[in-house]
Amino acid sequence: MKLGDSGDHQGRVPYTRLAGPLIDQIPAAIALFDADLRCVMVNARWLSQFPFAAGDPVGRDCSDLFTNGCELLRGYLERAIAGEIFSSEPAAPNVPDARKTWFRSHVGPWRDTRGNVRGAMLVCENVTAEMEQTLRSKVLRKELSLFVDNAEGFALCMLDEEGKVTIWNSGAERLSGWSEAEALGQTYEFLFDPEEREQGVPLQQLELARRNGTFSDRVWRVRKDGVRFRADVMISRIEGDDLLPSGFGQILRDVSNEEFQARSLEANTVLLRAIMQTIPDALVVIDIEGRILLFSKAAEEMFGYEAREVMGRSVSMLMPERDRAAHDAYMSHYRRSGESRVMGRKRRLIGQRKDGTEFPHALQIAEAIGGGQRMIAGFMQDLSDEEATQAKLEELQRELAHMSRVHEMGTLASTIAHELNQPLMAVANIVQTAADILKKGDPASRMVLAEALEDAGRETLRAGDILRRLRVFLSRGELEKTLEEPCKLAEDAIYFEAAGARYRNIACAVECTTPGMPPILVDRVQIQQVILNLVKNAIQAVDADGRVVVRVVAQPDQMRFTVIDTGPGISPDRVKRLFEPFNTTKSEGMGLGLPICRSIIEAHGGTIWYEPAPGGGAAFVFTLPQYAEESDDAE
Repeated sequence: MKLGDSGDHQGRVPYTRLAGPLIDQIPAAIALFDADLRCVMVNARWLSQFPFAAGDPVGRDCSDLFTNGCELLRGYLERAIAGEIFSSEPAAPNVPDARKTWFRSHVGPWRDTRGNVRGAMLVCENVTAEMEQTLRSKVLRKELSLFVDNAEGFALCMLDEEGKVTIWNSGAERLSGWSEAEALGQTYEFLFDPEEREQGVPLQQLELARRNGTFSDRVWRVRKDGVRFRADVMISRIEGDDLLPSGFGQILRDVSNEEFQARSLEANTVLLRAIMQTIPDALVVIDIEGRILLFSKAAEEMFGYEAREVMGRSVSMLMPERDRAAHDAYMSHYRRSGESRVMGRKRRLIGQRKDGTEFPHALQIAEAIGGGQRMIAGFMQDLSDEEATQAKLEELQRELAHMSRVHEMGTLASTIAHELNQPLMAVANIVQTAADILKKGDPASRMVLAEALEDAGRETLRAGDILRRLRVFLSRGELEKTLEEPCKLAEDAIYFEAAGARYRNIACAVECTTPGMPPILVDRVQIQQVILNLVKNAIQAVDADGRVVVRVVAQPDQMRFTVIDTGPGISPDRVKRLFEPFNTTKSEGMGLGLPICRSIIEAHGGTIWYEPAPGGGAAFVFTLPQYAEESDDAE
């Protein structure tokens, strides 16, 4: 500290020599000013904190010492000379290119030994560290508050050591219904129901957080309106420091909807598992690569595999070896283009069980998207029993057809006996006459004898023809079905008959109205017999200068054949008896053609009937079932 001598510098007083050493020990910057506000003395701390460019500040006016804020300091000093003692708020002198330094000023008068005010004393305390700490604390609190209020979906709050709320964010307001003003200062017990408060649960949770550093659990909490909600809670212990006090931080998240959805998902999963265990159809779900993702209980029973044996493996393992290449090609095309020709269609395929046996099954597939991936679900029905039953049914139908023929023959027995009796009696008479002639030995009778024997031969052939027709009708006849093109089948059937009809100027043709018809599964010979029989009848009805057409039309579930002629048609009184045996208008016919046609068509699962042709004439119509074609695009 620099002290002047009383005789050398104006404004100096003798007792400053005594006060100087004492003031130097004070840890603050001190300056004394006289009544004219000229500096009388400064201590060493002052010189270090407020260096004076001109050298010794003693004797200088305060305006020379403080170029910035002089008016404010002058006012402080004048108040002190007037006898006032006070302290100012912290302030930082604006010093260019220097770190901001904060000071708190203490001002008061200084007196002589007589008590007279001789000037003012200015004590400047450096509070920079305190102010920086305060500012950091404010910034931290502001940032924390900003974070807390913007934590969407979370309720955040700060608790002191006793569990009282010190910070309450807007998320806590939204979740609990308690406003910040209502929550601040309360212990956080208001978030618990009365029963838990009585049991001391809030304090127990705080104690666990204090002892372990954190407490977390899924618990019940109560809103302001009394409604309970499920929440994930975490209470963390906060150790205090110079900036923040000790306490706890609590985070609440409402998981009521989440738990409901989880329970619903679990329930749906259990329900789906139960459905999968009970549905009769086998369900196999694969991914886009063809790997098995799901294998139901019915699928296990159908294929003989357990689910764990097939999960993650290619679905082609459920197919015969001959179908796997086609399946792989189809899946490759599906992955590239996303196009499927079989989606939603039910098809008949052949599967292979674990033991290597093959069996027919119906497959219907559907596409599903879930969990960000595309999947294919296949529903399968084992057709083994159904087709075995169908085969048995067809066998029974053939048996019934056979029995029907035998039954009909019981009715026809007398007629057949009559038909056979005439030629046989004629043969007997002729042979007996021939025997008598031979006994007489008359040469003139030899020519008569030769003619009689010729008549006997003709009558014998007639009886044999009747018996042959009868045998064919009664024959049971097994069906040998093959895939045939409908139009080609009809064209081949009428080829020779149409050629002969041209000589009578009768046009005979086949019309296929639907392009690209699918094949049908039939006994080719028997169906051609039906077509030929109907065409022959039509040609005989037209007689000459007419037209006979076999029209083939593909319908959704059946193939329709219509034989149309331009003849006179059939009288209404005969229509009901057309398909009865021995109902004929032909002089040489037996009336068995149409009944045989009906038996063949019904054995194929079809129907035959008569209807008048639109432009006159007759139309005989029969239908055959469409063949459920087995696709090559095996799944």
